[in-house]
Amino acid sequence: MKFMFRLYSLSLVTAATLSAAEILPLPARENYLLLDSRIVERSENAELRVGTVTKHPRNPLFKEDQPCEVRFDNLYANVWFDPEAKLYRCWYSPFIVDPAVKETPLSQRASVRYRPHGREMGICYATSRDGLSWEKPRLGLVEFEASKANNLVVRGPHGAGVFRDSRDPDPARRFKLFARASDSVRQMAVAFSPDGLRWSPRTLCPEINVPGDTHNNAFWSPELNKYVGITRMKTNQRLVARTESPDFIHWTKAVEVLRGDVVNQTYAMPVFRHAGVYLGLLVIFNTQTDRTHCELAWSPDTVAWHRIQPGIPLIANGDQREAYDWGCVYPAAGPVFSEHEIRLYYGASNGPHTNWRDGFLALATLRPDGFAGYSPVDGAKPAVLVTSPLKPSGATLRLTADVAAGGWVKATLLDATGKVLISGERLTATTTGGLAVKLTQPPGQTVRVRLEAQRATLYSFRFAP
Repeated sequence: MKFMFRLYSLSLVTAATLSAAEILPLPARENYLLLDSRIVERSENAELRVGTVTKHPRNPLFKEDQPCEVRFDNLYANVWFDPEAKLYRCWYSPFIVDPAVKETPLSQRASVRYRPHGREMGICYATSRDGLSWEKPRLGLVEFEASKANNLVVRGPHGAGVFRDSRDPDPARRFKLFARASDSVRQMAVAFSPDGLRWSPRTLCPEINVPGDTHNNAFWSPELNKYVGITRMKTNQRLVARTESPDFIHWTKAVEVLRGDVVNQTYAMPVFRHAGVYLGLLVIFNTQTDRTHCELAWSPDTVAWHRIQPGIPLIANGDQREAYDWGCVYPAAGPVFSEHEIRLYYGASNGPHTNWRDGFLALATLRPDGFAGYSPVDGAKPAVLVTSPLKPSGATLRLTADVAAGGWVKATLLDATGKVLISGERLTATTTGGLAVKLTQPPGQTVRVRLEAQRATLYSFRFAP
């Protein structure tokens, strides 16, 4: 049987045509996403495609309805589910001061273009028990228009990434903020909080040396043993940039890691770690249509980034001009994972990027591990994948796949020479972690996995007890 070898790009500017196994080691793990090109050594009749999201029927979930929510703009939401409080918590960044909005009545906006000036962004806070119905509590923390009866937690930062850092031993640094200091101080900055509500003064990080006018986000990388920050720099177009820090205070100068083209520019990229890889929710800004949508990228190390089906949205705009998300889509910084689905919250707006628009929080969902999967190119025959050498970490091999009527998926274990060790039964229904093969080889023996899919999409496999 003839196979096509997949190639791995060593850098984003000068691509090297070496196989994945020759460049990066494949760390042992329980769950393997097939979008990771280090895993798929050979393929036949197989195409990797972005997953299919479902927009929630209750969208939009909330809108601009507070005095301090003058204009949501891109929202830049950060949603985290607190397992102890059993509470969804959302930090988002509207413009709380926007004179153009105040000066231009609704009746005039069809004939007057939006011209921003003198704006100030803030960080607002909302909570939800089910992730659908949201409350904006009056926190009494930050003064706005002579009152603290609002849901503001900070004034000033632009495009704030907020996350909970469970590994930091200092409880006063449990929550971390990574943002541009303000619209007047155009330097990156960090801040800390014990609870996500009461924040320390911002510490400037001028060494990052970017304007940071995007949805900045940061996270801990266990592979690098460092914090990584994702931000934006500009030349003649918008570029995704990366910086790193050992302590969240001292950062490296940001460098470019991803770019689009002059028309389809990379506006923002919230990044998160899942199943041993880093996934980027890449916002593409089309300078001709003045709209944004969300695509998918992945990285083994936060440095080398690979786009999956460039030009094909993961979260697309609404089809109708009057849709709440017709104009712009900006994904939140990190999904909420559950046993049954992946929740991708996003900022949505019904108008174009640089003109009048109303803003909202919205929700799209994916099936587990459903970010991207392999399907047959020619539907008349199955797609075939053969993995790189792996050491099983459990006694069974389980598949996650969508299977259409009359379709099936199948796994076969091979030894180092390609000899069949054991062949599983066909799975003929959609499954998440469905039993494919019971392993019989001696513990520690390296194997390859041969996967087949007919009228089906394969997303991942895992070794389990």
